[in-house]
Amino acid sequence: MSEPLDDLIYDWNEVERRGPVFGDRPLEIHDETLRDGIQNPSVVDPGIGDKLEILHLLDELGVYSTDVGLPGAGPRAFEDVLRLVREIADEKLAIIPTCAGRTLESDIAPMVEVSQRAGIPVEVMTFIGSSPIRQYAENWTPQLIVERSVKAIEFAVKEGLPVTFVTEDTTRSHPRLLTDLFRAAIDSGASRLCVCDTVGHVTPDGVRNLIQFTRHVVEGTGADVKIDWHGHNDRGLALVNSLFAFEYGADRVHGCALGIGERVGNAPLDLLLINLKLLGAIDHDLSKLAALANKVSAATRFPIPINYPVVGDDAFRTATGVHAAAIIKAQQKGDEWLADRVYSGVPAGMFGRRQEIVIGPMSGISNVTYWLKDRGIEASGTLIKAILLSAKASDHNLSEAEVHAVIDRHRRQESSGEA
Repeated sequence: MSEPLDDLIYDWNEVERRGPVFGDRPLEIHDETLRDGIQNPSVVDPGIGDKLEILHLLDELGVYSTDVGLPGAGPRAFEDVLRLVREIADEKLAIIPTCAGRTLESDIAPMVEVSQRAGIPVEVMTFIGSSPIRQYAENWTPQLIVERSVKAIEFAVKEGLPVTFVTEDTTRSHPRLLTDLFRAAIDSGASRLCVCDTVGHVTPDGVRNLIQFTRHVVEGTGADVKIDWHGHNDRGLALVNSLFAFEYGADRVHGCALGIGERVGNAPLDLLLINLKLLGAIDHDLSKLAALANKVSAATRFPIPINYPVVGDDAFRTATGVHAAAIIKAQQKGDEWLADRVYSGVPAGMFGRRQEIVIGPMSGISNVTYWLKDRGIEASGTLIKAILLSAKASDHNLSEAEVHAVIDRHRRQESSGEA
C-alpha cells in the first residue's frame, strides 16, 4: 500500500481517544470450548482426536489458557482431560491447562490426579454461586458459601495447584458477600478471581462497576491477584462486554469458539480475538481462525451461521454490482490491500479468507467478468450476456453448478451455430 492509511480511511473510533484502549499490559485469552462450550444442549461432546486438534489450533492462535474439561464428571471425562494435559506436556505447548469444578474436594481431587500423572500443573477453577437468588434456591447461607469456598481453595493450594476462585452469577451478587468471598479466597491462596455474568444479565455499565469494585477489593488486600471475566450471551452483549472487561482492567477474558455454550452461549472466542487484533491489542497470527471454527463446528455438530462474521460463508462474499465493481477496480490497481478493505471493515486476508464475488439478480457485468476470469474462463461478450440474463431471471445468487450449466449450454449453442 503506497498511500497513507489516514488518507483513505477516516477512523471515528480514534476521535478523542485518550490513550491505548487496553493500556500496554498483556491481554490473556482463556478458552472454554471443551468445558462450558459443550454444555450447550444441542452440541456433541467431541471425540478425543477432535479435542486434540482443537487444542493444537488454540495453541497456534496464541490463546493463553484452556479449560480441558471436568475430570470429576466420569471416567470418559477424566481420560479425555488426562490425555489433553499430557499432550500439552509432551508437545511442550504454550497453552495453560485448567479444569473446572465445584467448591468440593471430590471435584478437585481428580484435577490433582491429572496434574500428578501428566507431570505439569493444572489450574483449578473452582466455582460456587454467590447471588441472593441462587442462595435462596439452594438454601445456602453466606457463611456456608464462604466456608465451602475456603475449604476447596485450601485443598487445591495444599496440593500445589494454582487456583482461580469463580463466583457464579457475580453480576447479580451483593457487594457485601463478594467482598467477604474475595478476601477469604485471597487469604486462602487463590491467585485469580473470576467474575461471571453467568446468565447474561449485565450491560457495559455493570461490567465497569463490577471490575472496578473487584479491583478495589484486591488492591485493599495488597495481594498480587489477577481478575478474570466470564460472560454469557443471553442479551447479545457477551462480546462487547468482554471488550469492555479488558478496557476496565480484567487481566483474562473467557470465550468459546463460535460462542457455543449453555442456552444461547458464551462470548465468542473467535470474534474476541478478531476485535483485539483489529484494535492492535494483540499481534497473534490468526490465519488459522477459520480452521478452528470449522473444526469446532464439525466436531460438535454445531453449524456455523452463513452470516457469522469472518468465518461464515457470506462473511466476504458479495453479489451486489456496486460492491463488486469497487473491489474489482481496486484489484485492477494491483492493490490487494485496497481490494480487501474498500467494501470490508474486516480484512479477509488477515484471517485466512479472501474476498468473493458471486453472481445474482443484483449483479452487473463486472461480477460476471470477474467470476469467469477468476476461474480461467474466457469472458466473451455473448457468454457474459447469457450468464447475466440467467442471473437477472433468478430469485437467488447462482451456485457454481448453475453458472457452469449456463456456460455449458452456451457452448453447445455456439457449437451448433445457435448462439
